This record gives sequence, structure tokens and C-alpha cells, in this order.
Amino acid sequence: MPLTTLGPTPALIVIDLQKGIVAGSVASVVPNATTLAKAFREHDLPVVLVNVTGRAPGRTDADSRGGHGTTTTLPSGWSDIIDELEPQPDDHVITKRRRSAFHDTGLDTLLRDLGISQIVLAGVSTSSGVESTARSGHDHGYHVVLATDAMADPDPHAHRHGVERVFPKLGETATTAEIIDFLDHGPRRTDRAAHRP
Repeated sequence: MPLTTLGPTPALIVIDLQKGIVAGSVASVVPNATTLAKAFREHDLPVVLVNVTGRAPGRTDADSRGGHGTTTTLPSGWSDIIDELEPQPDDHVITKRRRSAFHDTGLDTLLRDLGISQIVLAGVSTSSGVESTARSGHDHGYHVVLATDAMADPDPHAHRHGVERVFPKLGETATTAEIIDFLDHGPRRTDRAAHRP
């Protein structure tokens, strides 16, 4: 479903654009994600930068490298947010160890405390971190917007499947330019009833 409205205080959530992950084909989303972050900051709207520091504790199944329940030490700086996003002191940083940025992180509490009812998602990967966060956001009752050209997946078929088949069931989709146009010109709901209590 295309974007129809932005509430008075939507939050941008940028998922896993960090130094240990952004490379190859997924790096193509960095300019659009950066543009969105700048636009949200210019409008004094919350920017949440999410990074991942490993997998869920207690897992005993085999990981993608063939290990079973082992703990891997990540290289120094692996989870640092990429410089291109120019993290600002007013940005919020959420660290996760699972696919969804909502699971066991305090993100929902942060958003509720900020009076947020609408979230705009960007980042990597479309079929994993972004989709899991979109599903959780939908289940938590947020109006979910997916910035389709500010997200990527190492598998282009998985990206296309998410954008075309999964995301229309979870929220609204829009390009970076369309979201910024809504920020600048609008239809913006101004009723405070749109906020969470």
C-alpha cells in the first residue's frame, strides 16, 4: 500500500547500517538512508540507529559458519554505526542480538515515551532485520512505513519478495523522495489523538 499520511511525530528507524555489515550490494542503500536521517533531523523528528552485536544468547543450533553454540568475538568496530549516517547526539541507539529491533531491546518503551505512533524503516537486510522489525512494529500497533529504496538484501529476490508480497500486509511503502515530500509538504495529521496514550 502506498504512503497516505505521516503523523505529527514519526520516527525513522535505521537497521544494521554498521561497519561490519555494510559492504557489497547492500551498501547501495547508504545514500538514501543518510538522506532520510538528515531529513528527519531537519524536522526535529526522532532518528533511531539500530546495530546488532551478535546472535541471541543460549542458541545451540548451527550458525552460518558451521559453529554449534559457540561465541564468536567480533572484530573491533564491527558494530559501529557507519560514518555516512553522521550519528548525532540527539539520535537514539538501540543494540539488538536478534533479528527484530523490538525484541528485548527497549525500543517499544523508547517510542512510547516519545509519543511515537508511526515508524519509518530503512536498512539491511530486507528479508531479515527490516522484515522482522516491521512485523514486530505491526504487532505492537505502530503505523509502519517501509522506505523501499533505503533498504537492501544480499539476495535481490528476497528483497523483491519482501517489498512486493510481505510489506503491503504490514504497512505502507514509499521511496525516500516520497517520504521526504510528505515531511516537507504533506498530508500530515496534526491531531494529537494519533499519538499513543
